[in-house]
Amino acid sequence: MELNESRSLPVPQQQAWEALNDATVLKACIPGCESIEADGEHAWAVALTAAVGPVKARFRGRLALTDIDAPSRYTIQFEGQGGVAGFGKGNAQVRLEPAPDDTTKLSYTASAQIGGKLAQIGSRLVDGAARKIAEEFFRRFNAQLGGQDTTDEEAEVDADAGTTPMRTDDVTDEDSGEASGDDATKGKRSWTAWISRS
Repeated sequence: MELNESRSLPVPQQQAWEALNDATVLKACIPGCESIEADGEHAWAVALTAAVGPVKARFRGRLALTDIDAPSRYTIQFEGQGGVAGFGKGNAQVRLEPAPDDTTKLSYTASAQIGGKLAQIGSRLVDGAARKIAEEFFRRFNAQLGGQDTTDEEAEVDADAGTTPMRTDDVTDEDSGEASGDDATKGKRSWTAWISRS
């Protein structure tokens, strides 16, 4: 899986850089993020809840920044485990360039590998979900920077996305990745709503 995108950010380059390195901002922008904590220099331990098609889990992983050239570029190395749901790992090259009117052009190229049940649901669905995740992240990120509004409620699942509405009522246990019996009835908001947003 590979994504190549560019975005316009409504702030100068230095401000955009600082926001991309702020754990509080990242936690607010990463959909489904439950926690993000420092885990060494330029690294964070992350816990988040995700649902892609029929596969849903609580993932624990790590983000680390390498090849840092502030305030212009860095590479994000990421990996996460979701128990029996599977795993994901990969990297993203992120570049910031100054643009007219005190704005910033952000470009990134991301590639990832997945395994387990995630790898069994089809590349089209996984790629589509990844794009929706990226779109939602940047929608929230722009809002954090003073751009577009974040008050929109999470949209219902789109029939064209190939999924059905679901909650994380049966989210997998955070340690084993397996359904946790009575705990499976406890409602948690999943990524499903925004994954399938048009």
